[in-house]
Amino acid sequence: MLYNGIDLINIDRIERAVQRWGDRFLQRVFTVREQAYRHRPESLAARWAAKEATAKMLGVGVRGLGAASRKTEAVGWTDIEIVNDPSGRPMLQLHGCAAAHAQRLHITALSVSLSHTRLHAIASVVALSILTPHHESG
Repeated sequence: MLYNGIDLINIDRIERAVQRWGDRFLQRVFTVREQAYRHRPESLAARWAAKEATAKMLGVGVRGLGAASRKTEAVGWTDIEIVNDPSGRPMLQLHGCAAAHAQRLHITALSVSLSHTRLHAIASVVALSILTPHHESG
């Protein structure tokens, strides 16, 4: 079975959040490795979009994302991490509740694609599960 999620964001929305909230925003939403892109708003925005796309793919949606800070079973922002492999290709790494959700869905492979224009960033996430639609509810 395939699961997917996609998200599009205005880059200036992330720029404004960084300007307004600074390190507080960066540390709440991005892992230490992702914060290396703090001076590249298009890269941060693409990672934000990937986190939202991943939440959609996992079935927790954007409302469930970030709720981990409220001590729930929801996926936290930093439970979803986008890093680059040695060739520069983005890779999705799941931690904590995000990894638990993926395990419950029997996800065996993940793929993330990031892109941006001058104004927008977009991310697409696809996951492969060993479950068939018939077995999904069990």
